[in-house]
Amino acid sequence: MQVYLGGRCTRFTTATGVDDEQNGAGTVTFEVLADGRPLATTPVLRGHQPATTIDVDVTGAQALELVVGDGGDGNGNDHGDWAGPTLTCG
Repeated sequence: MQVYLGGRCTRFTTATGVDDEQNGAGTVTFEVLADGRPLATTPVLRGHQPATTIDVDVTGAQALELVVGDGGDGNGNDHGDWAGPTLTCG
């Protein structure tokens, strides 16, 4: 997913993890990029693990991209959630 920021935002925060509906199954990674530059990448997250927080500086970025990966084992049961995503913009 890509979001146009137009250089007007300073921060992106969110919690990430495998959706509880998967009953412990699934492995995912989350990556945040600004203008194609990686800002944050989670380790492989598994079902029943607590959410991992991402908090990154996006000052001056034109575009923010949110990417969910399959954890390296295919995409079966990989329901990744971005919980409470928040952009701080001026």
